[in-house]
Amino acid sequence: MKDPSQKILSDNRQAGHNYFLLERFEAGMVLTGTEVKAAKDGKVQLKDAYATVLGNEAWLVNAHISQYSHGNRENHPPVRNRKLLLHRREIGKLLAETREKGLALIPTRIYLKNGRIKCEIAVAKGKKLHDKREAERARTAEEEARAEMRRRA
Repeated sequence: MKDPSQKILSDNRQAGHNYFLLERFEAGMVLTGTEVKAAKDGKVQLKDAYATVLGNEAWLVNAHISQYSHGNRENHPPVRNRKLLLHRREIGKLLAETREKGLALIPTRIYLKNGRIKCEIAVAKGKKLHDKREAERARTAEEEARAEMRRRA
């Protein structure tokens, strides 16, 4: 998803290692002014973050946006629940998948798109230890094959 109008502010690389990412959604975020400035500086961490649906609203929980360095008493708390902006149909779909199938909503990245901060959330299923080992073996085999191709060329 390389788009010249997008700038990645934070990437959750652990998500691909710990989960099977099934379906992705783009959501806007409700942020305060100092959160926007801190996010544009790249001071966002998604390591322990997840999304949830409460009522008819989607929320981003445990995402850490550091306080803005030039913020004063108007500065925001670094960890707070942030509302995600999605269509009602999308929220209904996310609610159904998390309740019925037992899947999780994991933020995969936060990026800037046309001057607005967006959050990509993925419907995810947790990987077991043997799945992680199998993925590591496949990655190693692919790297070795590429190295062999480069060596022969």
